[in-house]
Amino acid sequence: MKDFNSRIAVVTGGGYGMGRELVRQLLAEGCHVATCDVSQSALEESKRLCDTDSRPQGTRLTIHTADVSDEAQVTRFRDEVAKQHSTDKIHLLFNNAGIGGGGSFVTDDRKGWEKTFNVCWGGVYNCSRAFMPMLVHADAGHLVNTSSVNGFWASVGPGIPHSAYSAAKFAVKGFTEALVTDLRLTAPHVKCSVVMPGHIGTGIAANSRKLHTGNTTDVLTPTEIARARARMAGINPAAANLSDADTQRLAVERERSFEADAPMTAAAAATVILDGVKADRWRILVGRDADTLDAMVRQNPEGAYEPEFFQTLATEVGWRLGGPPTPPAVKK
Repeated sequence: MKDFNSRIAVVTGGGYGMGRELVRQLLAEGCHVATCDVSQSALEESKRLCDTDSRPQGTRLTIHTADVSDEAQVTRFRDEVAKQHSTDKIHLLFNNAGIGGGGSFVTDDRKGWEKTFNVCWGGVYNCSRAFMPMLVHADAGHLVNTSSVNGFWASVGPGIPHSAYSAAKFAVKGFTEALVTDLRLTAPHVKCSVVMPGHIGTGIAANSRKLHTGNTTDVLTPTEIARARARMAGINPAAANLSDADTQRLAVERERSFEADAPMTAAAAATVILDGVKADRWRILVGRDADTLDAMVRQNPEGAYEPEFFQTLATEVGWRLGGPPTPPAVKK
């Protein structure tokens, strides 16, 4: 599939970040797009931006509210796509939706852990199940699943548990790799790719907190402040003595910095992904940090979870994905 003109694409998580940029770039290339997100307001903002972009006349965009972790909602989303696009086939499925959270299997509550896993892995599974027949019905199809560098390195650095997200992203990577052979045998006109981004400038840090807690403001609750302080203390033990006000300030700054100061924008990442699909690559690393980390893990898998490994990574690519800016010294 060397170009996307007149094709039909489905993109999950199209309300923010890479999903939004995938939608915009696909439309610009003449592709019809259906996208979903849990946030109707975010979808409407994506549509507003797309309506101001230049794109070929007649190119259609439909927006749909759906939680990809809920199979019934995914089924409804699929049926809406078929009806609104008057089709029984699609050519591209981008399973992009994801959230962070549920760091520790031992100390974090089960509800938060499973929510993260069910969105990041369950969303890929549910949407792949729902839309695979429509991909098979097309003359050519491509399934694109977003994993992460945490799909081959289950960490964001020493001192911070990261088990739910990492487990889900390993599952996405393994599932997609298994499909390479599966599709060759059962539907050779359908291809697949696994996408493994490094640190991309998106709102996932802030959005994940808000989705888990239901607190849509930037003012953290006492429980959120306690969790943020514990996370910071995993990076710098002095943070355990931070005041609530300093913890609030640093937590919000981390969320802002994660998006604004990232080494690669969401738009640049979307371009890399689409170029990888056109090149029929089943494995798409996104960002210099992803390339570097991939090489480091392969070179030293036994040492990948030692503090020295992360220190080398931080020196190589300036990576601070696991936490906020280093907390200031605490006055005694």
